[in-house]
Amino acid sequence: MPTTPDATHPPVPTTPDREAPIDAPALVRRIWADILDIPEADIGPDDTFLSLGGDSILAVRTAALVRRRAGAALALSDVRVDHTLAEFAGAVAARAHPSGTSILPDLEVTPRPDPLAAFPLLPLQQGYFVGQQDAWELSYASAHHYLDFALHDVDADEAPEALRDALQRLTGHQPMLRARITADGRQHILDPDDPDAIVAPTVYDWRDANQAEARARVDELRERMRHRGPDPQTGPGIDVRLSLLPGGRARIHSATSLLLIDGWSSGLFYRDLLAFAADWNAVPAPLDVDFGDYATALAALPTTPRWIADRDWWWARLPQLPAPPALPLVVEPDAVAEPVMTGRELRLSPSRWRSLQELCRAHGVTPSSATLAAYTVALARMAGHRRFLVGSLQLGRLPLHPDVHRMIGAFSTTVPLAIELDERTTLAEAARSTGEHLGRALAHNLVSGVEIGRELARRRGTTRPVAPVVFQSTLGVDAAMGSAVPEDAGPLGTVDLGDHHQELRTPQVALEARLYEARDELVIAMSAVEELFDPAELDALFAHFTGLVAALAEPEGWRVEHTLPQPLDPVEDPAAPRLHAHARVVPRAAGGAPRDDLEQAVTHAWRTVLGLPEHEAIDRAADFFAMGGDSLLAVRMLATLARTGVGRVAPRAFLTAPTVAALAEAIRRDAPARA
Repeated sequence: MPTTPDATHPPVPTTPDREAPIDAPALVRRIWADILDIPEADIGPDDTFLSLGGDSILAVRTAALVRRRAGAALALSDVRVDHTLAEFAGAVAARAHPSGTSILPDLEVTPRPDPLAAFPLLPLQQGYFVGQQDAWELSYASAHHYLDFALHDVDADEAPEALRDALQRLTGHQPMLRARITADGRQHILDPDDPDAIVAPTVYDWRDANQAEARARVDELRERMRHRGPDPQTGPGIDVRLSLLPGGRARIHSATSLLLIDGWSSGLFYRDLLAFAADWNAVPAPLDVDFGDYATALAALPTTPRWIADRDWWWARLPQLPAPPALPLVVEPDAVAEPVMTGRELRLSPSRWRSLQELCRAHGVTPSSATLAAYTVALARMAGHRRFLVGSLQLGRLPLHPDVHRMIGAFSTTVPLAIELDERTTLAEAARSTGEHLGRALAHNLVSGVEIGRELARRRGTTRPVAPVVFQSTLGVDAAMGSAVPEDAGPLGTVDLGDHHQELRTPQVALEARLYEARDELVIAMSAVEELFDPAELDALFAHFTGLVAALAEPEGWRVEHTLPQPLDPVEDPAAPRLHAHARVVPRAAGGAPRDDLEQAVTHAWRTVLGLPEHEAIDRAADFFAMGGDSLLAVRMLATLARTGVGRVAPRAFLTAPTVAALAEAIRRDAPARA
């Protein structure tokens, strides 16, 4: 915890673009008052952001406003929710001063010379892209989020055109809605005037159907869209549909590719889409930069001292990171033919949700930390042990430019959390522990969970996902954005988010818990690859998890002592399938130089994609991943072999035997079948 500045004599630095010194405490007080919607007079120097109603998502918006108003780039360690006003102001003062240390001193997001030029995928985008190539177990042809919600009092004659116009204007405003992914794992944005950039909604007129028929048609459409989503490799990354229903009702159905649109972006998308539909003349402030500019700037991130320091911090902890929770399975993950995630959902009423938030403030933890604690307690009981790895999905939007939080894009990142619960614990104790651990991890967030997972998998010699159990909280997103999805959508009628349905298809994830707000309610959702688990055990896990979350709305729920399994780590049972990482066994091959022209061609492709010099020998028995390769590079290398006519091999087949010799043999085996 940094030293608290003297509140009576605050530092008064000057920023490079200001002649007068800033009053950091006054600036922070104004920003907190704006974000938390409380009077400035109610904020004292010793008040923490958390005690005033803030959370980690609102803290990210705070960092963006500080950059805009003071020119100071803050690290997440600077905007911790448990920091007081005085501590936060001290960080702002240090970062705003010309001699102060910026989080990313050498990175600036500026418009690219060619806005249509290709740019790299960010790490989590790479994970989704590889997952869509059937490279890993639990892969999907489309990684996407499906959502539909109800509309009432719809003007059926005007609604289709209003939605079409709103979608066209929004696509013009947000470049990533026009993005495409190339076969070799890069992305580019189409010109707004390109005919392929136009996204039009599909409209179904079911007004003449009876209630049962209309419900059946909605269910059928929902089932199709949740199974097969948009693929930006072949077309738009969004699919929007409108079903007109009897009685002046309708539903908007949408599927958005996770390759292009993250959770924050999804909120922006629906908020602006409905606002445009309500107002034909709405004109948003233009974006000075786009996601391509941001991703291009981040390409230099691994060269910065801060990234290197974060990498060293994580790499030193890799040997101690545990395996995922050993949840009981009915089949091994690689035996699932076509993974389908099904959802379970429960809501807490507005009054209970408010009570939970108030008790979180009283205990000095965020709602996200408290609900994560409930999730891990439930997981420990199902898994039969108390130490395991959970993946946490985070915003990932580094405040490098004021427009970052206004852009649609795939900014999200993951953070691995090493959970270790006491055999006897209260939810209050578990929440404080998980919150502290999450805070430490987020303070070293420049290295993404995908990069950490790759290195961990490489060291463990596994091709299985290292964190297939995930927790995601978007609590506070509406407040952080400054506005929620509008209730009045003009010709589209009144938006009823209380009547919504959503599904998620996330590659390399077996089980995911999500918490978010729908109007004034807390929604607790859990998605799982149903085929992996006994449905009764999933039901029991969800009931236990939601019961613990509900208990957080009562003072006694925080104090109850929970007895957890005695084993700290999983007890191995070869006869019982469990969700944990297995080692990859690479088939042995005689080493040495490539033996024939085919192995030479494979070696050349490896050398090119790995960036190895011509004089560096490649052993025919060397492991591609041990040489520095990763899943994205593997897909690119296989695409090169196919494009140049050397041969075609499925990514998953290569991952089971990633050597030059084995790959050449796989090409030979496949050649007669193709002939």
